[in-house]
Amino acid sequence: MDRILDKAREGHNLLEKIANAIPGFKGYREKELRRDADRLQREYLASRLDECKKALDDISAAASRSGSLDVINDIETARKRLDKLSNRIRYADRGYAGFFAAIKVKEDALERVYQFDLRLLGGVDAIRDASNAATGAPDVTQAVRDMITAIDAVDASLADRESILTGIR
Repeated sequence: MDRILDKAREGHNLLEKIANAIPGFKGYREKELRRDADRLQREYLASRLDECKKALDDISAAASRSGSLDVINDIETARKRLDKLSNRIRYADRGYAGFFAAIKVKEDALERVYQFDLRLLGGVDAIRDASNAATGAPDVTQAVRDMITAIDAVDASLADRESILTGIR
């Protein structure tokens, strides 16, 4: 997240640098940068999950060709949960509440959300690894079930993110 924010800060033009000198404006601008970085990161994670669908399509086609139709239900379960997770990440609450938002996110909670989002990347990578392992695995059914477990783990942890943003945790 810090790399994304640093890149956004480096891209300031002269007018933005002058505006940042106005008392209070720099803090507002910093929060806008954080919100944009949060959105970019969530979109990146969701697109990485969307790439896993191709592996599921390949596994499904191979299972159909070989007559291993018992794994099709697990593949469809994985696909549905992957779609759900991808959408939850893509459309998750922003890591920053707008100026007029009813729920204001405190800075310490915001920092915890950013740290959580960084760990979320590891969970997405675990799902991608599981989808890659499922392609051509000797026991495709178990490999797809392992992928479902990885998807469910990340999905469950998103509830923790939501709890932080709503102030429950």
